[in-house]
Amino acid sequence: MSPALFLSALRARLALAGVVLAATLLAAAALSLLLPKSYRASASLLVDAARDEQSLSNVLVPQRERIGYLQTQMDILASKRVALKAVQDLKLAGRPELRAAFADSTGGAGSFEDWLASELLRRLKVEVSQSNVIQLVYASADPEYAALVVNGVAQAYIDTMLELRVAPTRQAALWFDEQLKSLRANLEDAQARLTSYHRQQGIISADERLDVENARLAELSSQLVKAQEQVIELRARERLPEAPAGARVQALQADLARAEAKLQELAPQYGARHPQMLRQEAEVGSLRAQLRAAVAEGRAGIAQSRRQSEQREAQLAAALAAQRARLLELKEGRNELAVLTRDVETAQRTYETAMQRAVVSQVESRASQTNVALLSPAVAPREAAHPKLALNLALALVAGTLLGVGLVVLLEMLERRVHAPGDLQAALDVPLLGALGTWKPATGLLGGATPPALAGPG
Repeated sequence: MSPALFLSALRARLALAGVVLAATLLAAAALSLLLPKSYRASASLLVDAARDEQSLSNVLVPQRERIGYLQTQMDILASKRVALKAVQDLKLAGRPELRAAFADSTGGAGSFEDWLASELLRRLKVEVSQSNVIQLVYASADPEYAALVVNGVAQAYIDTMLELRVAPTRQAALWFDEQLKSLRANLEDAQARLTSYHRQQGIISADERLDVENARLAELSSQLVKAQEQVIELRARERLPEAPAGARVQALQADLARAEAKLQELAPQYGARHPQMLRQEAEVGSLRAQLRAAVAEGRAGIAQSRRQSEQREAQLAAALAAQRARLLELKEGRNELAVLTRDVETAQRTYETAMQRAVVSQVESRASQTNVALLSPAVAPREAAHPKLALNLALALVAGTLLGVGLVVLLEMLERRVHAPGDLQAALDVPLLGALGTWKPATGLLGGATPPALAGPG
């Protein structure tokens, strides 16, 4: 169909197209006025995804992780848990109109709160852009109810995030409390065993006692060496052929030497039977007897001293062996003491570490803030979001126009009409001889009608 034929057909059936357009506009207006109004309330939530919420350091999160984190927050917002909490916080189960709607929808079967949560999630929209702001949108016939639900869901989401953050730390705090009891008992038991060992061994300081015992061992070893030297010396003196060089023996030897010298001087002067010679010989014999007695007495003293020194040596050797055994025993006890001390230190460190972790868990379990904040709460909308009369009329105008034009084209294709001389020539492919114009009656001089004239030749 050529543009000229289309325009001709449209002019011929313009009334039909106008009727279709008018009917479409009236239908759209009627539907817009008859359909129930729907109000949309929205709230904005700011999620600080650029920082790690579990630490105090400002650590930036990569872009991919930030997007994943925001998607996780959207999933949490649209979860059944948040919806159920919002239903419970808003006490929606106490509304009679909602209970009546539940009865009409399900016949009273199932859980009323689960149905409310499902209906809430069905009408709730969670939107996010390139920023960290999440939009919550809820549509309802009641503007006040829509704003109430949006704010309730936002608060339920914040509370749920806080609970998700605090719940693990609370469980950890409880677990640490139980562990601290056993760790405290282990520490007390280790300290008790160490104290008992100190009491049994009489130890004030293990290092001091070991130093004392080492000094005593060194002293005994020194005394034993001196005793052995004294025994060796006494044995050597005892084996000497001459008399021991004592003061009394030396005096007697000197007296005997003088007496023998005097006897040798008197021998040439007097005879052997001379009284002076006999007296001098008796004096020499007496000194010799005294010297022999003194030497014998000295040898007996040396032997006795040797026996005492040997006895002393044996005592010192036994004491040294006992001290060495005692020192070995102390070293073994020191090892046992070191083990007990390490047990106490390990138990102390373990208890202190667990105490620090328990304090951190207790502090975190009392947290009252999250990384989510309500940026702008929802307010009751003044204008309905649906239906929109102006938009619907604009769409109806476009649709009615298209529908009217389409109907004109359809009728023209089903029932062809001649609207112009060119239509006949195009349809019959014969030469056109003439065309009649529009008849217009004319008035002559006598008031009669003027006969029509031919519009063209032939």
